[in-house]
Amino acid sequence: MADDGPTDWNSRERTPGTPPRVLVIGAGVAGLSTGCYAQMSGARTHILEKHVLPGGCCTAWSRDGYLFDYCIEWLIGTAPGNDAHQVWRELGAFDGKTMTNFDLFNKVEDASGRSVTFYNDPDRLEAHLLEISPLDSAPIRTFTRDLRRFTTIDLYPFLTAPPLRTVRERAALLRTLLPAFRLFWRTATTPMHTFADTFHDPLLRQAFRNIFFQDPEGFPLLPYLFNMAAAHHGNAGFPQGGSLGLARSIEERYLGLGGTVTYRARAEKILVENGRAIGVELRNGRRCYAEHIVSACDGHTTVYGLLGGRYTGPRIEKLYTDLIERPGTLFPAVVSAFAGIRGPFGEGEAHSTTHLLSAEDAAELPGALQNSLVVQVRSRYSDGFAPPGHSVVHCTYFSDYAYWKELRTRDRKEYRLRKRQVAAFVRRFLERRDPGLAGRIELVDVASPATTHRYTGNHDGSILAWKAFSDADDVASQLVGKDRMRLPGLSGFSMAGQWVGMGGLIRAASTGRFATQYLCRELGLAFRAWESDGTLTEPWHPGKLGHLPQLDRWSAREGTGS
Repeated sequence: MADDGPTDWNSRERTPGTPPRVLVIGAGVAGLSTGCYAQMSGARTHILEKHVLPGGCCTAWSRDGYLFDYCIEWLIGTAPGNDAHQVWRELGAFDGKTMTNFDLFNKVEDASGRSVTFYNDPDRLEAHLLEISPLDSAPIRTFTRDLRRFTTIDLYPFLTAPPLRTVRERAALLRTLLPAFRLFWRTATTPMHTFADTFHDPLLRQAFRNIFFQDPEGFPLLPYLFNMAAAHHGNAGFPQGGSLGLARSIEERYLGLGGTVTYRARAEKILVENGRAIGVELRNGRRCYAEHIVSACDGHTTVYGLLGGRYTGPRIEKLYTDLIERPGTLFPAVVSAFAGIRGPFGEGEAHSTTHLLSAEDAAELPGALQNSLVVQVRSRYSDGFAPPGHSVVHCTYFSDYAYWKELRTRDRKEYRLRKRQVAAFVRRFLERRDPGLAGRIELVDVASPATTHRYTGNHDGSILAWKAFSDADDVASQLVGKDRMRLPGLSGFSMAGQWVGMGGLIRAASTGRFATQYLCRELGLAFRAWESDGTLTEPWHPGKLGHLPQLDRWSAREGTGS
């Protein structure tokens, strides 16, 4: 599925008569997307990936017949008829796959057992919320009224980089935006915390903050309404095969277009000559050359590691020397605990529940940032996540990367002890919810924010990078729109991925499309894209994931990652 690439990647000079070469650093969704679009547009590409799998944070790993799916909770673009879906079809991401859709977004339950179910259907949600708290009819009706309006809006501008949009594309965007301008403005400027505090019922005040499973803090109403409306239309579903399945399908599409990938190829330095990027030096000393370099890996590593901090400007410095250290600018890291269970789990219950913990329970979770634990029955999301007759549950909580980094650096024994503490808490918590369950738990597998950093390189172990609607949002948008994903004083080089296009998989994929549109102009190529012919692809099955490594080698029963 991968190789070292044609030999002329080792030459500074391109073979006469051959297409221009593009080197891509990182085989995450953004890097694979860049490779696919560049191949379709007539370039020759080669992707360098330090890990042994594609996907970056969009990944999974296996243990004892269980598949621990790490990334996707919902995916924008799973229903036809919008730009996001077109991007995924062009990338072959859905070839041979079915989608799983749920009628609710999330359930939130407090320590006393009272709960709120956030149904995606506005009418059903309104009736449910009014039954819980008739006294809160005003904010309830406000929220569900806005949700109804969002279900009529189709806004997915993911096909063309903002400066390159045609008059027709701009006009179409305006036709969508203008009628709903006041709705967008009001919901984008009303913080969810402010809105939630208008409820009289204390459970509703907390529950609304946790619609997105955990409380991202600082989000306005708009993203909640947008995503719930998308889920109502089946456009925020879960693709068969999950996170790694998505990455494998895009990899398959890329290789089918003629691209090449080298795994275990860690980039050490971007080679620059006379203000132009000309190649990449790997950790093993090998040098690869191309006419254009695209870095689709961690932004801070790219700017200050691979390029030594030589090509910065006001926007880059604002992001990477100021905002990156500001609390609340990066999306929090998470601790993940997967439980493999013999027999069924949570039949008749929500697929996803946020449990609001007592202060005593929360104190038992190492490095926890909030008093909550999310429990998702992942074996209900896709076939192949658990052996037949078994279930797999994913428990997560926001956590402090610095806490885990310091532990892992100072005392590996203590670090592993804290991970076992997480596993023990999960066992006790699930047993409390379902007496007798502990005896059916076959293993608990824990990954910390330090694990995320080690395997992906993401700064502070943040899976989603810059937090949307934070101070970083506008600055990152300018990197795409004004700087065209380039760095000051450096030609022949672009950045793609969530560190320039913000978090979320569809945004990562679209940055690959945008980066290719920009570099096509530099290389004299016509940008081209077409949908994969999924009708010729065999139905998805778990065997298409290939061999999966186990993230850790120190324990066969509990606590993975390192």
